[in-house]
Amino acid sequence: MTGVMRFTWPARIGAILLLIVYGTPLYWLVSTSFKSANDVYKGLATFVTFSPTLAAYQKIWTANLLHAGTNSVLIAASTTAVTLAFAVPAAYALARLRGAVVATGLGLVIVLQMLPQTATVIPLYQVLGSWSLLGSIPGVVLADAALLLPFCILILRPFFLAIPIEIEEAATVDGASAWRVFVRIALPLAFNGTVTAGIIIFLIAWGEFLYATSFLVDPQQYPLSVLIAAQIGQYGNNWPALMSIAVATGLPILVIFLVSYRRLREGLALGSIR
Repeated sequence: MTGVMRFTWPARIGAILLLIVYGTPLYWLVSTSFKSANDVYKGLATFVTFSPTLAAYQKIWTANLLHAGTNSVLIAASTTAVTLAFAVPAAYALARLRGAVVATGLGLVIVLQMLPQTATVIPLYQVLGSWSLLGSIPGVVLADAALLLPFCILILRPFFLAIPIEIEEAATVDGASAWRVFVRIALPLAFNGTVTAGIIIFLIAWGEFLYATSFLVDPQQYPLSVLIAAQIGQYGNNWPALMSIAVATGLPILVIFLVSYRRLREGLALGSIR
């Protein structure tokens, strides 16, 4: 019992320290969005005691914010769908095939995953330009999907490895084709992993900034991530307005995370077994 207590207290202290480290900036962001410009420049004096106001939210709640939010949903959802469409069969193939082909495929996926995003901007710019997709949301979706595809494959492969091969072999003996085995057996059993990967891809695509700002030129096509960067120049030192946009942008992600937390936790725990 004493050993358990000795282990519990350091864990609790560590959890409190992590809460302080990560919670303080978050509190500062949210509280600043409810402050007036004068309160912001009073420093630590208004860390807790200040008069809340919704003036910043009233200022940023415009058609531009709603339009950018719609673009973010469109880009994130489309990127998730395109990425899963290619990643699911690729992960299944890498989980079931054997030999040098699999080793080469996994090595290539890992190498692509290690490439920095900035190194892909110019090649993708040339490719999208040749396909007449520059300055369009579909171009950004394809770029995001190409970026996240290796990562998604690495997430999904352990879920297919966890499926007993004997189940698929029994279906094959009964006359099921390879495609039927994949659709009717492998996909349903790996459903939790697919949802987990989809949630992660959606969250990453929601906040993606580099491709959106590099490949889009029309402000009407900007997602929320680019809109936040644009506000720095527009509002200058108006920190409440800037922080209120950041809060409004993060709320949908927070809702998605809270709704899917249990499935995400279970999926990541299952995927880490293999």
